[in-house]
Amino acid sequence: MLIHTARQLPTALALLKLDGAVRRMALAPPDLTSAQLDAAIVQAGIDTLITDDLAPRAGVQVVPCSSDLCPRLDRPQALFDTEWVLFTSGTTGAPKLVSHTLPGLIGPIGAASGGAVWSTFYDVRRYGGLQILLRALLGGGSMVLSDIAEGVGTFLARAGAAGVTHISGTPSHWRRVLISGHAARIDPAYVRLSGEIADQAVLDRLRAAYPAARISHAFASTEAGVAFDVTDGLAGFPAAWVGAGGPVELRVAGDTLRIRSARTATAYLGAAASLADADGFVDTGDIVTLRGDRYHFLGRVGGVINVGGQKVHPEEVEAALHAHPAVLAARVRARSSPITGAIVAADVVVEGPADEALCGAIKAACRAQLAPHKVPALLRIVPALDVLPSGKLARLNA
Repeated sequence: MLIHTARQLPTALALLKLDGAVRRMALAPPDLTSAQLDAAIVQAGIDTLITDDLAPRAGVQVVPCSSDLCPRLDRPQALFDTEWVLFTSGTTGAPKLVSHTLPGLIGPIGAASGGAVWSTFYDVRRYGGLQILLRALLGGGSMVLSDIAEGVGTFLARAGAAGVTHISGTPSHWRRVLISGHAARIDPAYVRLSGEIADQAVLDRLRAAYPAARISHAFASTEAGVAFDVTDGLAGFPAAWVGAGGPVELRVAGDTLRIRSARTATAYLGAAASLADADGFVDTGDIVTLRGDRYHFLGRVGGVINVGGQKVHPEEVEAALHAHPAVLAARVRARSSPITGAIVAADVVVEGPADEALCGAIKAACRAQLAPHKVPALLRIVPALDVLPSGKLARLNA
């Protein structure tokens, strides 16, 4: 079965009824195109579509799910170890279908947080949001769902009124919170970041906004599962964790982080290549570098900007930009150049008046931290930066 609804709550209720009752259950994000949905139906071998969009599809039974309770779904006796299928949520390219087991999905979830009121900026049909939904359910807590059409201030007011104590999102989500001026509408005991690199600036600003909260940044992906949580307030993660063994094993090979654990996905659906290597490690595609006793994330393998043969990781430049006190958010991208092939361009959201003097000061701060070819050749001050439905920064090349 594939669940595809406009709102999150019908999906959450449907998956609870379907687990154990069907062989395979796929959770479709709401931003899939019709063509992507049709392709997923074929790729996953879907015979039944649970949806509030009743357009007929050849060879597929359509079951209406038009209310919050999905009344047509009566849970039968559990018969199967249901395969949970999720869509990847990268910033570019068509999503892939990834297969998980429920034990693998709940493996990272520790002791119950009794009475916790959870919320997340993620959609529960994506890996990050599903993790929070499962934490709330298994911990005996409650959960406030977000709405993609809802403004940040409205959502935070609703979360605050509901007494949210535990809340998660990507660093891009949290930067939008801090920029919005509505951060004080919630008073969380626990703040979690995942899905993107958490640089020191966003961690420090969240600490200032929520001084009493426990702040954690986690590394997780749809393919690799949850690998670890960092709770010491510092960007990156301790080098001692690599090669240390345990339920989650970390390895760095070819400059990328590799993960082996029972939490990783079992396979890509319909893919000839294995998800893991011969030793059972999943290559996350995230490049890391060792600085002292700590590994730091530089960016994604496929996101490198080539400036005259020299590599630039956009996230590394963004971290340097975020370190400037006036920069609230930054996006670095490639800009075509007839001489070097590409140059580094940056869009920044700033606090206070924007003028040439501020642009010069920001560039000077970058020059103090970065090699010359990494310093943005073009710097543009913008009112806001787009965030994808996955919660990740929308990256553009020109």
